[in-house]
Amino acid sequence: MWSIITGTQIKVLIKDAFYDKIFTMELLFNPVLISVIILCLLCVFKVNVLFSLMISSIVAGLISKMPIDKIMNLFISGMGQNSETALSYILLGTLAAAMTHTGLAKIIAIKISHFIKNNKYLLIAILILISIMSQNLIPVHIAFIPILIPPLLPLMNKLMLDRRIIACSLAFGLKAPYIAIPAGFGLIFQGLIADNMTNNGMEVLKQDVWKSSWVLGFAMFIALLVAIFVTYRKPRQYKAVENCSLESSLVQNNNGLKFEKKHLITLLGAIITLIVQLLSGSLPLGALCGLIVIFGLRAVSHKNMDFLINEGVGLMGYIAFVMLVCAGYALVLKETGGIENLINSILPFIQNSKLLAAAAMLFIGLIITIGIGSSFGTIPILAVLFMPLCLKLGFSAPQSIILLCAASALGDAGSPASDTTLGPTAGLNADNQHNHIKDTCIPTFIHFNTALIIAALIAVL
Repeated sequence: MWSIITGTQIKVLIKDAFYDKIFTMELLFNPVLISVIILCLLCVFKVNVLFSLMISSIVAGLISKMPIDKIMNLFISGMGQNSETALSYILLGTLAAAMTHTGLAKIIAIKISHFIKNNKYLLIAILILISIMSQNLIPVHIAFIPILIPPLLPLMNKLMLDRRIIACSLAFGLKAPYIAIPAGFGLIFQGLIADNMTNNGMEVLKQDVWKSSWVLGFAMFIALLVAIFVTYRKPRQYKAVENCSLESSLVQNNNGLKFEKKHLITLLGAIITLIVQLLSGSLPLGALCGLIVIFGLRAVSHKNMDFLINEGVGLMGYIAFVMLVCAGYALVLKETGGIENLINSILPFIQNSKLLAAAAMLFIGLIITIGIGSSFGTIPILAVLFMPLCLKLGFSAPQSIILLCAASALGDAGSPASDTTLGPTAGLNADNQHNHIKDTCIPTFIHFNTALIIAALIAVL
């Protein structure tokens, strides 16, 4: 047998083995891959997300042989890309603090508690509905969470409701609607999908995206049902919060809180926020106008203005800074060239297989989005890399839509740096009994990312 193998064939075999080894080494030492793995490990070991992002950025830059001063300059300049988002969160946090200060949040919480009558599944359904509305009907995103969730924690404790269910429910409502419903943030997301696919060689209309992407939303709904009725169905005890006025109100079925003029003004401020945002396209301007109404009509005294702004920074300031740091981290990852190398390292193993290509694209999307923390910001990156490959392998437009939607959305639920996880944690950890990684990131990562991968691969098959 050995006699029929020529010297040329042996050289080809050696060359191919060496070629595969080179690509394997490039994959193992890819700066993006290593950086994201380090980010996840640091977060799992309870290193602060801000520190984890900064360290991971420096690691990515050093592996790609960037000088440290260039890394930091890129990191700082990139932070400006999320400045509008950060300002929006600060102002919305102040608006949330004003609603809490006037007692409106407490009234809403008590009304909800009276309505559900100790039915935890009804509470879950209401929170899911509210979170969906925050994406499509009244697009305030995560701003409702620090307003509504903390006053409901005593009720959840009383029902012995595992807060991981609420984390999954809120994450579902924050994520699935923009994937499947063409309204609010969904219209923005699906517009980005259509525009970037068209710009990279595959013409797609905005109104056609949801006709394919609804499959992913349905898969996430199935995963949510699994989390509610299977994974976290057992009761879980939490420590009672001392001196909690809401808890005593709920226990005593207190109806003493009345709807007053200040509550009406606060609601008016929220409505003005929405109207100005829709008319101007600026969420910071809308939030500012809402606050002007609340303070101008004296729903909150002027002497409490500084206090409420400080409280607003406390509610949403951390998330705002994480969003800023995420943008800096994303720019460093782009400049390393590691994203393109990651694609090139995986291409030799695809071998013209649609299934392997789809799996590779989903894996790359997962890695990138976990690091960046934004599915919206990931779309332009992935479209440039994936659309030529989809055209080469003969993927149809619906298949390509599903792959790009899934690849960009993967990691958004489960990323330590995503507002889809930071928002629920900000509300559920108001009494310091909910861990960001173990109770929000890991549950949402396991359920929703698994569902998205399975649904996308089935669509390809």
